[in-house]
Amino acid sequence: MTTTPHLTLTAGDPAGVGPEILQRLAENPPDDVRLTLIVEPPALDVLRGTVPDAAFDRLKQDDRLEIVDPSLGQPWADRPIVPGEPSPGDARASLAALDLGAQRVREGRGDALVTAPLSKVEIARAVDPAFRGHTDYLAQQAGLERYGRDYLMAFLAPNLRVALLSTHVPLHKALGLVTEERLEEALRLMARQVDGPIAVAALDPHAGENGLLGTADDAIIRPTVDRLRAEGLDVHGPSSADSLFARAQRGAYRWVLALYHDQGLIAVKTAAFGDATNWTLGLPYLRTSVDHGTAYDIAGRGRADASSLFAVVDTTLSLIAERRTAA
Repeated sequence: MTTTPHLTLTAGDPAGVGPEILQRLAENPPDDVRLTLIVEPPALDVLRGTVPDAAFDRLKQDDRLEIVDPSLGQPWADRPIVPGEPSPGDARASLAALDLGAQRVREGRGDALVTAPLSKVEIARAVDPAFRGHTDYLAQQAGLERYGRDYLMAFLAPNLRVALLSTHVPLHKALGLVTEERLEEALRLMARQVDGPIAVAALDPHAGENGLLGTADDAIIRPTVDRLRAEGLDVHGPSSADSLFARAQRGAYRWVLALYHDQGLIAVKTAAFGDATNWTLGLPYLRTSVDHGTAYDIAGRGRADASSLFAVVDTTLSLIAERRTAA
């Protein structure tokens, strides 16, 4: 008998839209799914007056739904939560929820961790100056050492799947991270984690056009791809980025490895903003996330669009099913 999928969801920044979109999911949960929401109850209470009281009653009564408070016993727990006005306590709460959610999934109390948006800036300011986002933080928690070799940020959109060679670093630094070693590590990781042909986006226009427009693609990317292809990996490139993502959408490739953050994310968000799923490749458990931010400007007003979270949940359930079939 198949076990009912169990998703653990973290609320992200309590002053952002995370609590509201979690509430929307709890109000209309998918069939045959168990949900654990890691959220401070006061973050849900601030929505009263913008959502029906019946929704809050359901949060407390549905036996497929569990609410876990990450603030119990914490010195910052007794504070006002003001939508749209993040505080240092909110930053600590978002990180505590993430820690607790990841712990529960690592311990087997959940099939996947689904994260709502938090603020990198607020956490870096109030808690950890080195914090740069969910991906690196969860990877380091799991004992993974190096981005590219051990883990990667990836995005799943309808008909487009993109992984990133680097993430939240300035562009001039990202270009310096395009090396044979890092490319090889990233492609080997992808080959272990995903199925189908992988295309590497070119760095220069038209893949350098035989040196006329740059030499990096012929000097760095092509030799790496050729060497891995000779080993039997289904990798291709460098392919001119101006057309690669459109060709991948049409089925030419299953995956694209983009060489820096915006090269990949502009394509993903143009093609499917609000419908894409952030997936961390390499973690010892399944972690997914929405593709948007905290939206402080509309938080607490009952205006947040939860369709992105519903799309992520659907994708996550598909990934769980795939893993169970492969096991």
